[in-house]
Amino acid sequence: MSVTDPPEVAPVRTGEEFDEARVEKYLREHLPDEDLSGPMQVAQFPGGHANLTYLVRFGEREFVLRRPPLGPVAPKAHDMAREYRVLSRLADHFPQAPRAYLLCENPEVMGATFILMERRHGLVMRGTIPPELDAHTDGRRRASNALIDTIADFHLVDYAAIGLEGLGKPEGFAERQVRGWNERWHGAKHEDNALFDEMYAWLVDNLPRTQASSLVHNDLKFDNVMIDPANPDRITAFLDWDMTTLGDPLVDLGTFLAYWVEAGDPEARGATLAVTAQEGFPTRSELAERYAARTGSDLSVIPWYEAFAHWKTAVVLQQIYIRFRRGQTTDERFALMETRVPMLVELSATTAGVR
Repeated sequence: MSVTDPPEVAPVRTGEEFDEARVEKYLREHLPDEDLSGPMQVAQFPGGHANLTYLVRFGEREFVLRRPPLGPVAPKAHDMAREYRVLSRLADHFPQAPRAYLLCENPEVMGATFILMERRHGLVMRGTIPPELDAHTDGRRRASNALIDTIADFHLVDYAAIGLEGLGKPEGFAERQVRGWNERWHGAKHEDNALFDEMYAWLVDNLPRTQASSLVHNDLKFDNVMIDPANPDRITAFLDWDMTTLGDPLVDLGTFLAYWVEAGDPEARGATLAVTAQEGFPTRSELAERYAARTGSDLSVIPWYEAFAHWKTAVVLQQIYIRFRRGQTTDERFALMETRVPMLVELSATTAGVR
């Protein structure tokens, strides 16, 4: 890391280094049309709890390099090949999708599959509100509205027209999601949770009818998007595309609303992204109404999707925690997940009206 690196990156964490000389050689060989002048410099984006994301620089030319986390990972999780496939098709049709330049599936280069992609710039809401956003009149609400509008526009992309019709099977998507995340839970749990099992049964018994099929990002939240610092009405990028598939767009909306915290919400909801509980942000219902007006969706069933999102997030955090518990990672942040998992299961039940 050099003194000129931007503040959002940091030196590479101990244990997450890689053979930079080998990767540099590979990039120079496979990107002959890019300006790779000067030696390669590497820093790390320290946010996030899953995929490892690095800033790779050749002089003034910047790229983002992403690879799965260290140690064993859940089947079909952290799919860099999928992320590359999506972005290589989507970038020309959805402005918030960064361009993917390279996919390397040879583990001898970096130790895992990785992609090299476009570096986008913008404000990220992660724990605090960027002062650049508050420099604008009603910046918090404007950025929120821009985000929900952009999510709606993403769901309206004609995936077949851009060659992504083979990305997944929209029919039965929600049901497969519920069953799949239940299987992941049983592969990652270290103790039983009766309420988790009760919610699984409730989700299966109350599956809503699918209204539409679309691209589904699967992890839409404020810290996975970038906001134009000069214009809060503009989203510059969506990040973390490795779980993108085809399915029910309300699964995406339910995830987004589940992460959206309001003042007075229970502690469990604040365990995700509490920044939106501050003054100036719209409510979940306001955002949902704006989405419905843009897409024509019937949101009377949205509590099911929110309950599913909390329940699924509990599984995601359990998968992260179990890696720490088994000694597959030394990142101390992961120890905190143990208490958050049951909180999210409780929140899922409350959202569903089961508790």
